[in-house]
Amino acid sequence: MSRTARDRSPSVGGVRIIALTAALLVTACGDAAAPGTAGSTATGGDVTTTPEPSGSPSATDAAPAASGGTELTVVVDDGSGGTTTWRLTCDPAGGDHPTPEAACAALARNGAAALPPVPRGRMCTQQYGGPETATVTGTWRGAPVDAAFKKTNGCEIGRWRSLAGLLPAIGA
Repeated sequence: MSRTARDRSPSVGGVRIIALTAALLVTACGDAAAPGTAGSTATGGDVTTTPEPSGSPSATDAAPAASGGTELTVVVDDGSGGTTTWRLTCDPAGGDHPTPEAACAALARNGAAALPPVPRGRMCTQQYGGPETATVTGTWRGAPVDAAFKKTNGCEIGRWRSLAGLLPAIGA
């Protein structure tokens, strides 16, 4: 091969640099609520996520924390200002929630996906499910929870529905 042809072809090191740069760009474009976020804080209608400290459990962990339990406070606003507050424990199911077994089962099935906020930038159908809102605070599987729920678009309605049992049924 002539020297001119060799100089124009990419070197192995150059290909590695290009591949590494591409991987970093893709990673940098990820969602704010990707795994590795500890939870959300709702203030004035805004939801923010906070990074979790290294080694601490998050609401997205699939297995219960070794020393963690579930102690949650659920506050539901009916949209006209009337609120209902329940306390819930799991393992064993209890508290003053009207259906603690169903609430704990809903959390076990869908809590990891439904408790974190909808990731910023996610495309959601524009539909309205009602004025009701809810907050869930406390600990789930030993991890702190501070989640806000509303029915203002398809993603939020989906989160609410996936926790049927913990939150009132839509249309009830």
